[in-house]
Amino acid sequence: MTVLEQIKSKAASLDKTVVLCEGEDSRVVKAAEMATKEGVARIVLLGDPVKIKTDNPDVNLDGVEIVNPLTSEKLTSYNAKLCELRASKGMTPEQAAELLKDGTYFGAMMLKAGDVDGLVSGACHSTANTLRPGLQIIKTAPGVSAVSSFNLMICPPEGNKYCPDGLVVFADCGLNPTYTAEGLADCAIATAKSAQAIAGIEPKVAMLSFSSKGSAKHDNVTLVQDATRIAKEKAPDLKLDGELQFDAAIVPSVGEMKAKGSDVAGHANVFIFPDLQAGNIGYKIAERLGGFMAVGPICQGFAKPLNDLSRGCKAEDIVGAIAITVLQTQL
Repeated sequence: MTVLEQIKSKAASLDKTVVLCEGEDSRVVKAAEMATKEGVARIVLLGDPVKIKTDNPDVNLDGVEIVNPLTSEKLTSYNAKLCELRASKGMTPEQAAELLKDGTYFGAMMLKAGDVDGLVSGACHSTANTLRPGLQIIKTAPGVSAVSSFNLMICPPEGNKYCPDGLVVFADCGLNPTYTAEGLADCAIATAKSAQAIAGIEPKVAMLSFSSKGSAKHDNVTLVQDATRIAKEKAPDLKLDGELQFDAAIVPSVGEMKAKGSDVAGHANVFIFPDLQAGNIGYKIAERLGGFMAVGPICQGFAKPLNDLSRGCKAEDIVGAIAITVLQTQL
């Protein structure tokens, strides 16, 4: 069984409901069919039922609940709740009504109200259009200073000697261009929890830098050192170390030389990059030159599971995102 098959199997056992906000996209509609058939989750698909079925005549949507945001019986209660949530911004019922015509805002209200367990959007909308309702309505989890993202990096079929679990986890590869030390620490702790809940691995977290244990002096190094200290204070039982160069984090002989006595150096499976530039470049190098499969970026740090899709995604990718969203309900 592949890593993704294991993730889908675990998701199926939890019997959760996920809303897909873009019923106007044929890939999303197909993913709704596939996820329902495979039992990954119960699906709520947003859009006009007649149009969805007319535009996708070959898709079997038996078992999929289709909800039209424009005519839903929940509009009145969602409108009132949205006005309450955005009262400090002066939200009026008329403004709320306009926002709720947008599938992602409507889906976010479903998630806030507990009518669904998770949300997936972004197949045909920008990341901003997905994250804005999340930040305004779902908000960050208690104690989390910023939402972040991670990628599951699945080893190529021939394997990799530095990847005994069959995959590693990279963060942040798709969301925050820069971090404060506290934000980077929160990203590390959240990614460790995600790695355990979704990938089923015991996280060994490396805080990456161009320096190992003070071998270089720079403000960028100090940032990672401070983040490492904060993360250890917040999560003292977590196996986490830094600052480490990538080779010190993953190669046992180098880790022993550069960070002697570390229980992470040379054995890391969760890698926290110091900023988005490094993370994004790193995962694409691993994907294109190393043959790894990149799943994500996957959002984390929201109070409830909410994920953004790549606009180049396939239906199979959306089903994977649904499964991961389901597993995030355990965090």
